[in-house]
Amino acid sequence: MGEVAQEVNFFEDSPLHDHDHERPTMIKTPEQQLITIKEFSCSVTGTFRSNGGGGGGGDGGLIINGWSSSKDDHVLGGGIFNDQIQDDWLPITESRNGNIMSVVFHLLCSGIGFQALSLPVAFVTLGWIWGIICLSLAFSWQLYTTWILVHLSEPVTGGGTCHSRYLRLAIAAFGPKLGKLLGIFPVMYLSGGSCVMLIITAGANMERLFAIIACGSGGDVTTCTEAAKSLPGVVWFLMFNCVAILIAQLPNLNSLAKVSMIGSITAVGSFTLIWALSIKNGRPDHVSYHSLKMPRSDHMDKFGDIFNAIGIIVLAFRGHNLVLEIQGTLSSNSKNPPSKTMWKGVTISYIIIAITLFPLAISGFWAYENKVTADGGLLSAFWQVHGHNTSRLVLGTMYLLAVINSLSSFPIYAMPTFDNLEFRYISTKRRRCPKRVRIGLRLFFGGLTFFIAVAFPFLGSLAPLIGGITLPLTYVYPCFMYISIRKPGRNGAMWLLNLGLGCLGTILSVVLVVAAVCNLANKGLHANFFRP
Repeated sequence: MGEVAQEVNFFEDSPLHDHDHERPTMIKTPEQQLITIKEFSCSVTGTFRSNGGGGGGGDGGLIINGWSSSKDDHVLGGGIFNDQIQDDWLPITESRNGNIMSVVFHLLCSGIGFQALSLPVAFVTLGWIWGIICLSLAFSWQLYTTWILVHLSEPVTGGGTCHSRYLRLAIAAFGPKLGKLLGIFPVMYLSGGSCVMLIITAGANMERLFAIIACGSGGDVTTCTEAAKSLPGVVWFLMFNCVAILIAQLPNLNSLAKVSMIGSITAVGSFTLIWALSIKNGRPDHVSYHSLKMPRSDHMDKFGDIFNAIGIIVLAFRGHNLVLEIQGTLSSNSKNPPSKTMWKGVTISYIIIAITLFPLAISGFWAYENKVTADGGLLSAFWQVHGHNTSRLVLGTMYLLAVINSLSSFPIYAMPTFDNLEFRYISTKRRRCPKRVRIGLRLFFGGLTFFIAVAFPFLGSLAPLIGGITLPLTYVYPCFMYISIRKPGRNGAMWLLNLGLGCLGTILSVVLVVAAVCNLANKGLHANFFRP
């Protein structure tokens, strides 16, 4: 088997290198020759078909795992896609011109979101000490599993396969059936579900922003809010959704780098503004942090509240389903594999995330205690407590930054679904997805998320349940993936660490789901179907 150490364009009508030291060893058959093409640290195995010996001057092609290429780079013959060819056509890996700055922006935009505004709710139940401990453990645990994903995406030695999708890594680790079973639902749910929650949250923020503008420089909060109610909630959802889908028409993940830059700046800016102003304005007189001693009969409720709080913390650290996809936008060579650049970007972004989220959670709990609800979050609590004594310019800036951040986050979270929809089209048609079809698929996704947001506008109150369901994707699967792929020595340090974390995460996920369901059964769910 020979190796070609540079990037190969499978559809370029040019001969293979003809130098003796670069010539691959081939199986001498008149119809086909077998070669292995290595691109950097990952390999692609294929068959080169030559028609020169069979009579007729037809053009040869490259058959990659069943796919045959021709001079036309838009259509392929029968068979099953090779990863390298499909990556060149799919939006996540269509462009590999990313760098450390684009990685940082993507990670910040996907890692800091509206869920973090509910962190003080967890502190109400857990208290100061346990709240900080649980927040620190969740942050450290996620950082460790991110390290696992970054380094599992590339083979240990040359000749392996690079995994630029979370689902592909799950299949490589657990097998085709189990990998799809474990990976498809949480990945697609986090993609589509996050977009639905962005529509719901941003719709409410746009309504408040309109109220602030309607008030001008005067008027109280109640009057402004009533003025905004003149438009139904579905209108705000539709307005946000139209703008978000328009931004999402950018062709690929790498082209969203500037959008992610705006999203990361607005996320850090709005969150910093919220907690800084909360400290500046001071704590209301009626706020107390003394734990309420509950009757013995209510201990089960207290137990459920504790795990619901943990579920809120888990949900605040999002973006795990995008780590491998972001890494797939990086270029590579033998001296600088993507994992090195990616890990530098992860380090920078997680430092910024910690600087942003920890003060937000601590100062938010200090300032408002139980005024923060899972539905409205810290921004809503600030509006209720300090809205009357805060200038409209400052309030408008806070809500405007929140809306811009939601608009920037929507396309990056939608990208895995766009990628999957286009993969289905390419697998069926065996050709690159035309622009009109790409636009149609994204409009379909936008319409579907809009319908779900209108039908279930109360999804924010299900944060603990959602956190428990999605916990394995972040905290469990990467640990078991490491054991399956890297195969560390049994009873060794890494084997025990990953097995222990994986089992602990599995148990925690089950307990969180049970606690969330019991809590909903006891306290009820205020479901307002089709009434946003």
